[in-house]
This record gives sequence, C-alpha cells and structure tokens, in this order.
Amino acid sequence: MGNLLSSLPKTIHASLVLALILFLSLFFMNGGFEFDTLFWSWLFRLIHVIVAIMWIGLLWYFNFVQIPNMPKIPDEQKPAIGKVIAPAALFYFRWAALLTVISGLILATINGYVHDAMILGITSGGGKNTAIGIGMWLGLYMAFNVWFIIWPNQKKALGIVECDTEAKAKSARTAMLFSRTNTLLSLPMLLSMVAAQNLY
Repeated sequence: MGNLLSSLPKTIHASLVLALILFLSLFFMNGGFEFDTLFWSWLFRLIHVIVAIMWIGLLWYFNFVQIPNMPKIPDEQKPAIGKVIAPAALFYFRWAALLTVISGLILATINGYVHDAMILGITSGGGKNTAIGIGMWLGLYMAFNVWFIIWPNQKKALGIVECDTEAKAKSARTAMLFSRTNTLLSLPMLLSMVAAQNLY
C-alpha cells in the first residue's frame, strides 16, 4: 500500500480503477446502462465537477495559502515557490479552467439548455436557465481572466518571461488582483450552478 500511495500516478490510476468498479457496480445493479444521452450527460457532469474542483481548489490555494504567506517566507526561500511550486500549480490551474468551461458547454449542449442559459433564460421565463446562465457567464469571465490576464502577468512575475523589476512588480499585483476578482466571483458562480438544480 505504501508503494501505491507514494506515487501520485499510481494513486490516480488506482482511484480511476476504484471509480470504474463503483460505476459498473452501481449501473449494473440498476439494470445496466446504454451509451445514450443520459450516459453522456452523466459522464460530462462528472468530468465538469472533477476539473472544476481542481480549478477552484487551486484558486483558493493561491488566495488563502500562497499569496497571504509569501511575505512570511524568507527571501532566500522564495525561489522554491516562484520557480517550482507556483508554475506547477498554475499549469493545473489554467488547464482545469479551460476543461471546466469546455465540459460545461458540452454538458449544457447535451442537455439542451445551452442557448437558453447563455441568454439567461429570457425566452424561457427565467428560473433554472437564468441561474445556470449566470453561473456559466461568471465561469467564462473567470476562465478569461485565468488565460488572458492572470497567466500572462504571472509569467512576468515569476520570471518565465523576462522583464524589468518594475514591470515584474506591476504584473504580480495585476495577477493578484484578478485572482482575487475570481475568488470574489467563485461563490456567486457556485451558488448559481447549484441553485439551478432546484429551480424550474
């Protein structure tokens, strides 16, 4: 067991195997499954939730752990964060954001509400489509921030892209402010997504 848990790839593969066994058990106890709309909707909802957890989890890691504690780290130790941990976290952060948006749009398309949600339920009388639409638009805006504001500025702040000291400090502040903006919007976005499940 120690060998399994000491390797992240082995741990993830084992988790996938356990999830697959659970999936097969649950569905076959319920009479099996077909590769129909219900199956694809379920699969893309699962993918959407998994990558969204990665995205928002890392967003909250940056805002609740890394950013507030950076001033407490001695200067000689900061390169470990800036050169190793932050770039790795930002890799998963930005790709999880993109996959959250893509899987969410696919899910909305499969379930037939993508258009009504994107126009905030104006033609369908509101309710569920308005709530999920607000969540979708907030998610799209947040993902835009990740890819086109936070990541380009973080590359300068972390020294991945060369720039002078003044530009580096300005980029670090810009990345922090837009990361904080996404944190501000994360609870309304999640509330809208969850509330939609209980509205008509």
